[in-house]
Amino acid sequence: MKEFEYKTTFSSEVKAAVSEDRDKYLSLASLINIGDFLPNVDVEENVDLLPVAFNAFVANRVNKNGDVIDTKTAIAIHENFLNKPINIEHDRDRVIGTILTAGFSEFGTDKPLTLEQVKDTNGPFNVTLGGVVWKIVNDEIARFIEDSSDPTSENYLKVSASWELGFSDFNIILLKNDEKNIENGEVITEREKIEELQDHLRAFGGKEYVDEETKAYRQVIGNVVPLGIGLTETPAADVQGVSTEITKKHKIEEDKLVKTNSASNNISRKPIKNVILKENVMKIKSIKDITDESLQEMSASVVTDFIEDELKKASENFSEDKAAVEKQLKDSIEQNENLSNEQEALKEKLTSVEKSLAELEKQKQEQEAHQRFNERMSALDEEYVLTDEDREVIASDIKDMNSEDFESYSKKLTVLLKEKNREVLAKKDEELAKLKAEEAEKTQKEEVKASVEETDNTTVIEDAVEEAQEEDSEDIPNSTTAEEGTLTERYQKAFTLDQFELK
Repeated sequence: MKEFEYKTTFSSEVKAAVSEDRDKYLSLASLINIGDFLPNVDVEENVDLLPVAFNAFVANRVNKNGDVIDTKTAIAIHENFLNKPINIEHDRDRVIGTILTAGFSEFGTDKPLTLEQVKDTNGPFNVTLGGVVWKIVNDEIARFIEDSSDPTSENYLKVSASWELGFSDFNIILLKNDEKNIENGEVITEREKIEELQDHLRAFGGKEYVDEETKAYRQVIGNVVPLGIGLTETPAADVQGVSTEITKKHKIEEDKLVKTNSASNNISRKPIKNVILKENVMKIKSIKDITDESLQEMSASVVTDFIEDELKKASENFSEDKAAVEKQLKDSIEQNENLSNEQEALKEKLTSVEKSLAELEKQKQEQEAHQRFNERMSALDEEYVLTDEDREVIASDIKDMNSEDFESYSKKLTVLLKEKNREVLAKKDEELAKLKAEEAEKTQKEEVKASVEETDNTTVIEDAVEEAQEEDSEDIPNSTTAEEGTLTERYQKAFTLDQFELK
């Protein structure tokens, strides 16, 4: 048989059609409550059959296991319940009946509903089933089911029907804390979102709470197949309980049939008393309940069922513990992944910051080097008179020098550029200016002296010329022809300035 990835159970109380031989009034009450859903079985002719009816589940309303079926799925699967087995506690080796009818009823009243009435509704309604329990297979269970339908019995409503479903997929329904109807919730269909929320589901070990105001439930979808009905005793209205076992074998005594001849010579048969049943319902609640005395009064099945139940509880506890450990491991892995991602992000940020700092440090060093270069060139310009060629050579030499190298280089420049030192040049200019001033003063003095001598010579010559002119005018007759030029002219030619050396 195909194994389904997911399974769930839905439960409700079983209602039996009690025979009139047991209780006439109880029989009438049962027929009023569930008559429309009982299979059409003649119980007078088929005394080995016990008709039963029950609600398989409430559509559009979450159950105790945190699961829910919507209208579409409920309608699609309701007829698939037919001919499925009724067993004890979902034990497929202990089948005691079968399902024969399926329909719909009003939630809360069990009033029958048609397909037309439910197909467009989003509110809750029942999927109601009817079937038969084979008394001949387990008459004790059949009688216990009948007894559970009697409001005056201490076993009233102790038997419930737990229906098992197999399905292939699910959605998640989010509802407010006190809400049960899915029409008032949010349907989550995205696979990624479902995977994020599924750990909150009761089926996955969660407690349904997503936050303080919201719970998560599982909506059964996909390939949904009814797998069978299990009858179970209901402890504290919870589905999971110890199965009903009637341990002391009852003794059935059939009354002899009395043949009487009537006037019509017809033969009639009338049971004087159908069944005498003694029930001794014994349960084991603790390992301490198993004693030598109790073993004499209980069947082996009670012990085995107790052991099975304890093993089931242990298995469930183990599954819960395992789920909790797996969840913790998953959470730890997620936390480690988150921490690793955060660490990687911090490393990237640190690398980026370090890179930025390195760039800033480089820019700072470049700025300082540039400033230091400018300061050194300015200092050299202040100390020496440099040409553009000088600056180009010096700049090339000092651009990458540290302080120690530059200090050594500066000492060399003191020697190499001695003649270009501004102080030296200033002193030379000062000495040259002084020398020029002295030479100018000397030249001026010589010029003054020459001027004085020239003035004296001119006076002598002029006096001589005048004297000569006077003599000429007295001694030279008018008829005498004059020599070339006058006497003055001849003196002037004879005593030109070129013939004197001025000192």
